[in-house]
Amino acid sequence: MESGQVDPVCKPPEAAGGEPGGTDGEPSACRAREVLQRVGDKWSMYVIDLLGPGTKRFSELHRSIDGITARMLTVTLRGLERDGIVTRTIHPVIPPRVEYALTPMGLTLLDAIGALVSWADGHLPEISAAQAAYDVRHAAE
Repeated sequence: MESGQVDPVCKPPEAAGGEPGGTDGEPSACRAREVLQRVGDKWSMYVIDLLGPGTKRFSELHRSIDGITARMLTVTLRGLERDGIVTRTIHPVIPPRVEYALTPMGLTLLDAIGALVSWADGHLPEISAAQAAYDVRHAAE
């Protein structure tokens, strides 16, 4: 769903009969969807996985995630920080040193994300074969 679009399922509780517990009038299921979208984002999963062993600097994260731009890494880290999954520490040195680490809540994601990363790594040959077979079947369309 594009930013700024209204999800017809996520209407204020009084309009949609949604569950209480959301913020800004949103049902809690919609808030959970927002969090899952952030955590399930491909870049967020890499960041969380990389921060599992410990604190890393921005440049270390950037070098470790193939294909991510500095801007996208910044946006991803800010979102994870806002959700309480990552902490950002600025050390007052010249030049400033900024480090990122998982919060205690962020650490609870490691098992789930690690399982997904392992699953993807373990099934790459099968996924590649399925994609190739699909492409052959649908090439004529």
